[in-house]
Amino acid sequence: MSALGLCLLVLVLLILRQPLTILLIAAIGYVHLVWGHGYLDYIVEDMWTSLNKELILSVPLFLLCGAVMSKGSSAKRLVRIIRALTAPTRGGLGVATIVSCAVFAAISGSSIVTMIAVGSVLYPAMQEAGYTKRYALGSVVAGGTLGIIIPPSIPLILYGLVTETSVVDLFLAGLLPGLLLIVLMILYGIWANRHQPAQKMDWAELRAALKSGIWAAFFPVILLGGIYSGFYSPTESAAVALVYALLIEFFVHREMNLRGYFDVVTETAKLGGALFPLIAVALSLNLILTEYRVPAQMVELTQGYIDNPWAFLILVNLLLLAVGAFMTTNEAILILAPILMPVAASYGFDPIHFGIIMIVNLEIGYLTPPVGMNLMVAMITFREKFSDLVMAVLPYIALMIVGLAIIALVPWLSLALL
Repeated sequence: MSALGLCLLVLVLLILRQPLTILLIAAIGYVHLVWGHGYLDYIVEDMWTSLNKELILSVPLFLLCGAVMSKGSSAKRLVRIIRALTAPTRGGLGVATIVSCAVFAAISGSSIVTMIAVGSVLYPAMQEAGYTKRYALGSVVAGGTLGIIIPPSIPLILYGLVTETSVVDLFLAGLLPGLLLIVLMILYGIWANRHQPAQKMDWAELRAALKSGIWAAFFPVILLGGIYSGFYSPTESAAVALVYALLIEFFVHREMNLRGYFDVVTETAKLGGALFPLIAVALSLNLILTEYRVPAQMVELTQGYIDNPWAFLILVNLLLLAVGAFMTTNEAILILAPILMPVAASYGFDPIHFGIIMIVNLEIGYLTPPVGMNLMVAMITFREKFSDLVMAVLPYIALMIVGLAIIALVPWLSLALL
């Protein structure tokens, strides 16, 4: 009856369309009252314990860093360099869009920030150059999803946080799968725009672009080089990245002033205000689940019905694809990762490899209705119809499913660099 009461509570809150944070707080309170010691103040203690971790500081720092560079001129300068380098390729602007998204993803760690920063420059440029509207929209919206697999990635940080997995290892594991998705998108762009004439390399433009954007071009090297060399931790790298971004935007490019920085901080604070209560509540729930051996019970239950690891992998991929269509990536990771990872480990899947599989599944969710975040943001940012956006990303959803299958079936891609 207690379990039935919990299910009914969740169902009622869903019907009333309450925010996920409220739903989780109610569920935690019910668990404490029914199965625990009846002390609701334990919830606050658990939330504090969950948030009292250095790694969490990296999330707002990466968000703020990406916002500073996109609001300043660094994003435009990086895009200019990439456009000059890819001009001789057929469909060069399409290739530039995907590569720019990959590079900016290595700065911001966010899919939405990546899409807006690159799309604001290259979406109108592709339309002016004669690219179809459908391809231009699809490449910008789908390219933005690379922000959650290319390190440093905020979803990878959250996965490492809730599963107690090394974030540095997750960053390394995301490199080759991210490169695979980039290559698939580039090859599709070359094929889809094969009738677009290739341009000659404009060496004067390339020199001008490099001169203008050399400081921004060093940014990914400084950020990722420090992490992978072990010189500083992910949290320290986020702080270094933010300081570097502020220095070049204030004193080198001189594209940002104190008023602009205040606006950027305010916008980032709003994002953090929505994200951090959810993190606190979800991590508190994870503590309760561990205390009552829920992951261990899930392992026993699953193994009682599924004895084949590949059957489990197929089912969990279908589950995650479905979840990604209805739940945001951060919510899905915070709720499902602590439960699914021990089950996957019991079938012999490496936690790092499974983390990459989970992230790529949820990356596809950024493009699938009804809750595809990139679709929602693009609809507002580019003022396009939701149905047009869905049609534009369909080829990319197919490409990413192919990439997901390769990543799932070839663990080497995720584990080779560890």
